[in-house]
Amino acid sequence: MSAPSTPGDTVPDQQALARVGAIVRERLAADPGVYRIENDKVELFAVGDFLSPGECTRLCTMIDAVARPSSLHELDYAAGFRTSYSGDLDPYDSFVKGISRRIDDLLGLDPEIGEAVQGQRYLPGQQFQPHNDWFYTSEKYWTLEEARGGQRSWTAMAYLNAVEEGGATHFTELGFAIEPKPGVLLLWNNALPDGRPNESTMHAGTPVLKGAKYVITKWYRTRKWR
Repeated sequence: MSAPSTPGDTVPDQQALARVGAIVRERLAADPGVYRIENDKVELFAVGDFLSPGECTRLCTMIDAVARPSSLHELDYAAGFRTSYSGDLDPYDSFVKGISRRIDDLLGLDPEIGEAVQGQRYLPGQQFQPHNDWFYTSEKYWTLEEARGGQRSWTAMAYLNAVEEGGATHFTELGFAIEPKPGVLLLWNNALPDGRPNESTMHAGTPVLKGAKYVITKWYRTRKWR
């Protein structure tokens, strides 16, 4: 059974999201290696060279080994909304575990609330249409997600290779796109400081036009994942 929402929440997990947001906000502000992408609508950060070239290459190979057509709750691959290939990396692999823990330590979060690191591969024509990473609590899938960790709080996404053309991360509500640069880690808070889901985090993986795009993503919840 999932933990009940805290009294005073106006949306599920609101106080927990505000609490996690404050922890990470303080942690990142104190880290000189973290760059804040200035915007008054979203807490969005970047870390250059978070992954080495060798680590990026190794992760790409691991993604190739687990990649399957991506799905998104009720939408399957054939729907065309998310046409990448993806797969969870082995959480017991020492290499994966080390990278996952580095992300945990950077954000100052308990590893227990982090999902497994997922790898994604986009080939020419593949994309992920505009979406939010947080869960819509009015949808049927929320019952399952609430029981296995609650709402998503932060997203950590690292680019693993230089894309020949296309494949930017487009924050559609903010009006700008970030081009993939190998080793760069993006971080953003999926909630507002008061813990309500932030609509302005809507983003898309724009179509790859030439070459391939590899990324890893780790999402954090408000409670122990699974």
